[in-house]
Amino acid sequence: MELGALDRDRGNAIVAAADEVLAGLTGRYSDQFPVDIFQAGAGTSSNMNINEVLANRGLELMGRSRGDYDFLSPNDHVNMAQSTNDTFPTASCIAVIFAADRLLDVLSSLSNAFQEKEREFSRVSKSGRTHLMDAVPVTLGDEFGAYAAALSRASHRIQERRNDLLELPLGGTATGTGANTNPGYRELAILKLSELCNLPLRKADNSFETLQSRAQLSAFSGALKEVAIELIRIANDLRLLNAGPTTGISEIGLPSVQPGSSMMPGKYNPVMAECLDMIGFQIIGNDTAVTLAAQAGQLELNVMTPVITSNILESIDLLTSYLPIFQKRCVEGIQAHEERCKAYLEFNPILATFLTPKIGYLKAAEIANESLDRRLPVKDIAIVKGILSKEEADKLLKTEKLLKKN
Repeated sequence: MELGALDRDRGNAIVAAADEVLAGLTGRYSDQFPVDIFQAGAGTSSNMNINEVLANRGLELMGRSRGDYDFLSPNDHVNMAQSTNDTFPTASCIAVIFAADRLLDVLSSLSNAFQEKEREFSRVSKSGRTHLMDAVPVTLGDEFGAYAAALSRASHRIQERRNDLLELPLGGTATGTGANTNPGYRELAILKLSELCNLPLRKADNSFETLQSRAQLSAFSGALKEVAIELIRIANDLRLLNAGPTTGISEIGLPSVQPGSSMMPGKYNPVMAECLDMIGFQIIGNDTAVTLAAQAGQLELNVMTPVITSNILESIDLLTSYLPIFQKRCVEGIQAHEERCKAYLEFNPILATFLTPKIGYLKAAEIANESLDRRLPVKDIAIVKGILSKEEADKLLKTEKLLKKN
């Protein structure tokens, strides 16, 4: 309207109709959008579905009958200066941005929950494990702090990829040339959209590229996959550390959420972590679909944008919906089995590593092997064999010294 291409009567009717539809999208107007995400490529069906709803409601608001398209057309008026090819990916980017902001809040909260456990478990000494075999000691807090850091790093990647989506193809119309738009339309449209969304949106540096390529959405999906990979790894660590209660590691206790067996009474399984695993697997699968769709673009357009957008939004929704539950019902209730951790550490043969500066690798290896064979602590073996005095052994193998971070 500001550029003089659309008269204010029609323009105001379209705006009023759009406001109504937005307000009643899950109620009054929900039955007006039957188009499935698997549709004619590029989102043309969805775009025209919206155009027709707005045109017909706009006609009603102007006192005219639905279908009077000579007066208010879904193509000539509602879709003026637009193409599905630039509006659909623009809408996709904005939808993902808003969803990403909710996800970032959820990830920050979960990372903070792991940080809280890091502080709570900072004095719980335990055996480290590499290759699933005994290694030099860490604290349980060290492990949980690493989980917090991993989620923080993955969140940073989400933020970076989210910011890439602020660059929009709007105004490029069908192929990137801006055909059928007035001078200044692209800049004004981006400005108005920025104000409506309260986002620092910007026009594409190259509108041809942003119609051809879905690399930025694909990269965002890749960042979601990174989050999923980290969450799966963390969930599996929690399952492993919880394994037992009598025949597994059992260094931590996960909250009991539900009976774990319809047959075996008293059995409780790490169901919250298992659920997180399955969600992670789904996100990785969604990313595979996004990858295939992103590489399927041809010449001036990628027509697979609907399935790209749908899979990304589903992945975000899975995480945003479940992670607060996982945090509350699992992470916040994790308990340390300190005596179990202490017992494992006391008989860890790899503590002989700390003797190598004094007695060398080979002698330390002999002590480690004898400790394992005789089921005696490394310190006791070293004292009995006369390799170290009790005072020396106490000094070299003091817990605080073993856990000192350089």
